[in-house]
Amino acid sequence: MLAAFTFNTAESLPIGLLDRISGSLGVSLSAVGLLVTGYGLTVAVASVPLAHAVRAVPRRHVLTGLLAALVVSSLAAALATSYTPLLLARLLTALAQALFWAVMGPVAVGLFRPEVRGRVVGALSVAGSLALVLGVPAGTWLGRRSDWQVPVTVLAVLGLLCLVTIATLLPTSRPEEERAAYGSEPDVRRFATVLAAGALSSTGAFTGFTYVVEFLGEVSGFPPDTVATLFVAFGVACLAGVSVTGLFLDRFPRATLVTAVAAQTAGMLGLYAAGAHPLAAVLFLVLMGGAVGPVFMTTQNAMLRCAPGRTDIALAANSGAYNVGIASGAALGGLILPLAGVRGTFLAGGLLTAGGCAVLLAERLLPRGRRAAPRRPYGPRAAG
Repeated sequence: MLAAFTFNTAESLPIGLLDRISGSLGVSLSAVGLLVTGYGLTVAVASVPLAHAVRAVPRRHVLTGLLAALVVSSLAAALATSYTPLLLARLLTALAQALFWAVMGPVAVGLFRPEVRGRVVGALSVAGSLALVLGVPAGTWLGRRSDWQVPVTVLAVLGLLCLVTIATLLPTSRPEEERAAYGSEPDVRRFATVLAAGALSSTGAFTGFTYVVEFLGEVSGFPPDTVATLFVAFGVACLAGVSVTGLFLDRFPRATLVTAVAAQTAGMLGLYAAGAHPLAAVLFLVLMGGAVGPVFMTTQNAMLRCAPGRTDIALAANSGAYNVGIASGAALGGLILPLAGVRGTFLAGGLLTAGGCAVLLAERLLPRGRRAAPRRPYGPRAAG
């Protein structure tokens, strides 16, 4: 959980320190913005190839190496005196995070009984969501009261703490012997459906959310200070949505996914239709925030169940598709903005998310995919 919190904080921290980093290194704000965009694209492209490359390496060694990369890259970023070393350090962190989300899930849930694995996924997702609610705001506060390098150094310290803990305590075993190495209900059709629905949902979310500041100001009429407060409300709603959804993942794995995607659809289309009314804008923004986090969490949980092969490859594919959706959504919103205005970005985003919901609801109408008996781990751990 601490590692998930640290990685997610590292990903988004530059957003709150754009001007500080820009002034310190003597580069434009758009160049600093590439530190976030390039990070997401790297995660999208590298997730599956990296997961495949280390598929035979014991998970303890992989996680230790990833956390070592986080520590080294964070220290390198804090010591950077020009833009290029900082960019290279960020890309190293992104490569580590791309593999972390693929490996971490099977390792963590494999330590618990199958009937509580949904709650484990929920706990990990809560930690990841806390990065937006607590990690990035705290890092921004610290960076603005000292130097931007200080919170980056703190991330290196947190990464080192995780590294020592995992290297010391996590058992070592071959990946194929992990209890969650393979899907518990392997199904090619379900895998493809969830992957498509997740990609549509993330694309839809960021088609609108990338421009939510302009929406709340131009359409809803909120002053800048209020917009900042609404961002906090969005983050709290995201954390609450993940926390509540995690309680139901084990009992209703399919229903929680459909509900999350449907809630995101309602939130985005509600903002489009009624966002000019301040109260309605707040309500639909909170609804959208309460759904965005659970969408990714429930797709990750589905991958642990329906992966047709190794769960780490399935999780890497899901993470990659989600990050492709983030980049595609931001680009699509940018194309729509001058043509249909900021309200149009939320209409397009809501319709894309509705498409994801339709894919999930129509799953039973699709040709049945190949099903296989769940593969059981073998060796000493399997008998434990």
